Amino acid sequence: MEQRIINADIITEDDKIEQGLRPSRLGEYIGQEKAKKNLKVFIEAAKQRSETLDHVLLYGPPGLGKTTLAGIVAQEMGVNLKITSGPAIEKPGELAAILNNLAEGDVLFIDEIHRLNKQVEEVLYPAMEDFAIDIVVGKGAGARSIRIDLPKFTLVGATTRAGMLTAPLRDRFGVVNKLEFYNVMELMQIIIRSAKVLGVGIDDEGALEIAKRSRGTPRLANRLLKRVRDFAEVEYDGNINFDVAKTALDRLEVDSQGLDNVDRSVLMTMINKFGGGPVGLDTLAAAIGEDPGTLEDVYEPYLIKNGFINRTPRGRMVTEHCYKHFGLENLMKKD
Repeated sequence: MEQRIINADIITEDDKIEQGLRPSRLGEYIGQEKAKKNLKVFIEAAKQRSETLDHVLLYGPPGLGKTTLAGIVAQEMGVNLKITSGPAIEKPGELAAILNNLAEGDVLFIDEIHRLNKQVEEVLYPAMEDFAIDIVVGKGAGARSIRIDLPKFTLVGATTRAGMLTAPLRDRFGVVNKLEFYNVMELMQIIIRSAKVLGVGIDDEGALEIAKRSRGTPRLANRLLKRVRDFAEVEYDGNINFDVAKTALDRLEVDSQGLDNVDRSVLMTMINKFGGGPVGLDTLAAAIGEDPGTLEDVYEPYLIKNGFINRTPRGRMVTEHCYKHFGLENLMKKD
């Protein structure tokens, strides 16, 4: 798959380096008002009772701040944060070691928790419910189970696919929050804050232009801000205004709706080769030389959410909005 600057699934080295852009307190966290207000209540209640916070599940599209929220939970609770991911824990013993090394009250963040294998997940059940793990010692008839008590901890699980979580795991989370895409004004606030952290001058019009093209995702907003900063510093006076942002983003081939050349290729293939649809997923994937799963999981969600594609029983179809975006109203099918 082609590397895309607007792909929120992929965390680049640049994203990792700029950890300072992440807020560390709930008061600094922009957006996700419903989740933020609820978490504030649960955190305050746990602190008043001198208890650990109940286990938290965060789900939603990539790049919306699940890892950031986990860090904020640990910071607000005044405890340490340990980070791992579902694919990284291959054996039950590895999870047991991680759990055994936690201190009282620590927050354990497991990203992509839906990708835990079944054996590892079964070790997690008693750890979440009873703060204990069962280890089998010996083999055959002489095997025996030993229960090891764990310090009380808070598990924060993050997933982009809540539907792939097993019911027993999902039911063990006491706090469940869905993160939504950000609106343009929220992204604008994030960009202005990030620019201040980066020491970049930016006006409201420049921040707004970047926000409009960030696909409702803070990770992409910060990534685009850093690329626009490069243009501003090399080809302009170092400050970002509307003209600088528009020129830079046009050269990055991210258009006014946040579409890149891959999105445009998908849509134009549907229009030019299939008359706007309906077209089946496998047929469309073959036409653009892409894997059907990648097309469905990576490209389609944003195009469907923003009204460029409709899914119908007969296949995918481009919408009137799509034709208008490309100025191709003359190719629209007449009813």
